[in-house]
Amino acid sequence: MLTSFALIFLLGLALGTIFARFKLPSLLGMVITGILLGPYVLNALSPTVLSISPDLRKAALVIILTRAGLSLDLRDLKQVGRPAVLMCFLPACFEIAGVILLAPGIFGITVLEAAIIGSVIAAVSPAVVVPRMIRIMEEGYGQNHSIPQLILAGASVDDVFVIVLFTAFTALAQGSQVNALSFIQIPFSILTGIFTGFLIGFLLILFFKKFHMRDSIKILIIISLSFLLLECETRLEGILPFSGLLAIMSMGIMIKQRYETLAVRLSSKYNKLWVAAEVLLFVLVGATVDTSYIAKAGILSVLLVAGALIMRMAGVFVCLLKTKLTPKERLFCMMAYTPKATVQAAIGGIPLSMGLSCGHLVLTVAVISILLTAPFGALCVDHSYKKLLS
Repeated sequence: MLTSFALIFLLGLALGTIFARFKLPSLLGMVITGILLGPYVLNALSPTVLSISPDLRKAALVIILTRAGLSLDLRDLKQVGRPAVLMCFLPACFEIAGVILLAPGIFGITVLEAAIIGSVIAAVSPAVVVPRMIRIMEEGYGQNHSIPQLILAGASVDDVFVIVLFTAFTALAQGSQVNALSFIQIPFSILTGIFTGFLIGFLLILFFKKFHMRDSIKILIIISLSFLLLECETRLEGILPFSGLLAIMSMGIMIKQRYETLAVRLSSKYNKLWVAAEVLLFVLVGATVDTSYIAKAGILSVLLVAGALIMRMAGVFVCLLKTKLTPKERLFCMMAYTPKATVQAAIGGIPLSMGLSCGHLVLTVAVISILLTAPFGALCVDHSYKKLLS
């Protein structure tokens, strides 16, 4: 197990650095490291590491979402207004609709099976988007229209919306009944997550002001509470809709609003943690990629993913209608909202494990979407924000 971690970090950092030297996203090198080390190529990773891979990926997401919360100012979001709300669900709806329109004709599958594929690939990846938006905010780009804040907030809620839809569609495919209550879970899980995060953040501020301790200990407390929030989401499943990831981000937002000096100090420490967490996250995402599905995918899967991306970008364009954003800023938002990685790696194999007839196809399209869109989105953001944002 320790050897596996050594390989993950040494090779992940090495390939990431090589790709960065060639002006390519370092995450692409990390994903390729995972593919090479994973069970489908060299099989160099311990089964124990692979078995806890989902939890390790969640831990990495916790770090970057907390960091996002500590950087996000609610006043900026209020300034954005309507588009911030629309970005949470409209681009995903456009993308799912695009897959429903294209997939039955391309693959000869049912509308419900196409909806399942759409809900798997429709989630944007916070792991790709969030660190880039934080960097853009720190460098001062796009602040006149709060563009990084708009994308940060939308990308975080987008995942919750899509995962609830995925759960509903797979339940229908298994013959279960889905009623209006299934879809009421979406706003309810968002609201309970935000409220819980704000409450815990407020209590933490009171605690930190009363008891003096090192910032490193504060980080340990916040991370531990974040893990407990994820566990609450699991335990409350089927009882009370709740988004642990949104609660974690909201906790950071509350600290930023009420105790900004602490938020600045904690942000710098989370930045250091992200150096290791990023490598772990993307190498383990790469390790989930089954290369045999890439070979089977063919041009049709690539065309489906490309068509879905075009529909997603159209959805972002609609969200930004009647805003003060310039054409260049709108183009940036459309490109920044394309990367997929973490959610697809987490749920892409579920329909296959459920025994659904479309399972193999869902997994294939999920793999292709990661390999195409994660580097595409990262590359577009990295090389365009200085040209497209003021």
